[in-house]
Amino acid sequence: MSEQQSTSVQVKILDKDYQVNCPPSDQEALMKSARYLDENMRKIKGRGNIHGAEKIAVMAALNITHDMLRKNRLINETRHVTAQQIKAIEDKIDVAIASTRQLEI
Repeated sequence: MSEQQSTSVQVKILDKDYQVNCPPSDQEALMKSARYLDENMRKIKGRGNIHGAEKIAVMAALNITHDMLRKNRLINETRHVTAQQIKAIEDKIDVAIASTRQLEI
């Protein structure tokens, strides 16, 4: 199995250009990620209370990470609830099948 060759992609974040290597299949996701980061950094910069690109980048990273972890927690909670609901349905089906078998005998 051959790996895809990485190519250099230029992204612009907070008016600064960056060259990033990535496989062609990931370029669209990279561009979307760069736009998302740029938007977050611009919002932070626009508030005016944090100065310096490095501080803005750290705050954006913290905000994005917080959102990601919150969404992961919600996904896991939803999976747990869904698994419980499926188990309850399976139990009902088992009871229905068992009662049907008893009627046949």
